[in-house]
Parts: sequence; structure tokens; C-alpha cells
Amino acid sequence: MIKLYYAPNNASLAPHFLLHHIGAQYELIPVDKDNNAHKAPDYLKLNPTGRIPALVMDGQPMFESAAICVHLCERHPDCGLMPALGHPDRPLFFQWLAFLNNTLQADLLVYYHPERYTTDPGGIADVQSAIIDRIAQSLNILDQQLRNATYLVGDQLSACDYFLFMLAGWVPESVEFTRFERLTAYLQRMSMSPTIKAVYRAEGLDLEAFVGRL
Repeated sequence: MIKLYYAPNNASLAPHFLLHHIGAQYELIPVDKDNNAHKAPDYLKLNPTGRIPALVMDGQPMFESAAICVHLCERHPDCGLMPALGHPDRPLFFQWLAFLNNTLQADLLVYYHPERYTTDPGGIADVQSAIIDRIAQSLNILDQQLRNATYLVGDQLSACDYFLFMLAGWVPESVEFTRFERLTAYLQRMSMSPTIKAVYRAEGLDLEAFVGRL
């Protein structure tokens, strides 16, 4: 049995999407962040960073959401969530997953935890203001990529799309999605996915509230 240690609307959301999509047998194990369960010794044995998620498969724990997504794709190649070895879209898959993880997600984390990036409490507002511009720049890049593509990597749904939908839900409300016409239309289509609907319900998230921003 696969075990996914998660918290609602955290970085565990993308792996949760994938587990549902591939029809895996898995157990959801909630991690109580409010009580610092992610810093408890037993959890740190699974994920020494003290962050969420952690996945245990075949007795092997692993962490980092993007790495978990790739692992699940490789274990279930028949689901087509990652281009096959030798396919021309395969390097683009890794390119966009890295961009989402290393650029957009990283900037979103700066926005929500600005105190980690300045020693001056008075500088927190400046950190957030600067990072909002970077978030908007990333969304514009994604919007341009979707000009002639149904999904982020060509015309085939991939793990990148689920990862992007997760991150889109974290975008601050001060960033208006309507500035990005193609991205907005894409997210509206993604929101109709049975997997996204089911996982949002399972995590107690309000999909209608998110769609209302688009």
C-alpha cells in the first residue's frame, strides 16, 4: 500500500492528483501542521526537511513533490503522464516541471514566508512586492507557452499540468488571472477534470472559489 503524508492544499496536492489519476491503491495520512507534526521525530525519519509531502512506496520513503511525481509516472507508464524515453516531448516535460518547481513554486514560497528572506522586519513588504512581479512574469511565460498547445507539454495531459494546477491555487489574489487569457482558459478546462474535482473534495478544498477567480 502506498502512503501519502499530506496536508490540504500543500505540496502534497500534485502527488495526490497523480495517485488518483493512475487509480493507485493508496492511504492518505494527514499531517497536522498546526501542531507541528511535520517537525516530529517520526515524520522527520520520512522527510528530514520537515516539509510536506512524504511518500512511502514499497517501504521506501521519499520526499520532494516533483520527484514523487516523476517516480509515480515512471512506475505507471501506461497512464501516459510523462512522455516515454526517446519521445521529443520528454525533455520539455522535465524543463517545465523544473520551471514550475524551481521558479514559480519557489517564488510563491517567498511570498508566503517573506520573513525567511530578510533580517529586517520592515523589509517584509518590499520582499512580497518584488516577488509578486516575479510570480506575474512566470504566469506570463506559462500563458505564452499555452498559445498553441492544449496542455503545458503539447497536446497530452501530463504530470506538469497537475503540478501547475496545484501552484495556480496558491497564486495571491493580488495577481489577476484575467491578465493571462490562455492560462485562464486552460485552468478552467483543468478544473473540469474528474481527478481534480475528486481530490479537491477529498482534501476539503473549495474548487468553486478558485474557479471564481478565473
